[in-house]
Amino acid sequence: MWTVIDSPVGALRLVAREDAIVAIDFTPFGYADGRPRGERVDDDPLLLTCAAQLREYFAGERTEFDLPLAPEGTPFQRRVWQELTRIGYGRTASYGEIAGRLGLTGHGARAVGLANGRNPIPVVIPCHRVVGADGSLTGYAGGIERKQLLLDLETDSLF
Repeated sequence: MWTVIDSPVGALRLVAREDAIVAIDFTPFGYADGRPRGERVDDDPLLLTCAAQLREYFAGERTEFDLPLAPEGTPFQRRVWQELTRIGYGRTASYGEIAGRLGLTGHGARAVGLANGRNPIPVVIPCHRVVGADGSLTGYAGGIERKQLLLDLETDSLF
């Protein structure tokens, strides 16, 4: 089941399955993974809670999310996504730093980058907080403009 909310980064489609959030999609909405999203349900309690927490986040009133999450991915991707949740609000980490935290060497940063780009629950799993080794903004599935907006929102609300 799913619903759509407005946000400063455009409309977001919130998707839930079996009592957990499984995806947040940026517009334009697509079905690149081929999985059906189910029916639109605008009054589901979990989707309403997710929407409320996102609104609080965008208003600068929430720095952490408290939602049941069930991102679908490989075991490695899920490890990376779990590590992303440890990057604090208003902070960033490089792909290499994340790889190091996971005990990866060699091409670990590249593997982290690939997993980061497959994150099905952006914003809540903060893939926007991952930057290049020199602190530069690098690719973002939602677009660099959205990444910059999210980072600016977090930085501005800290002061």
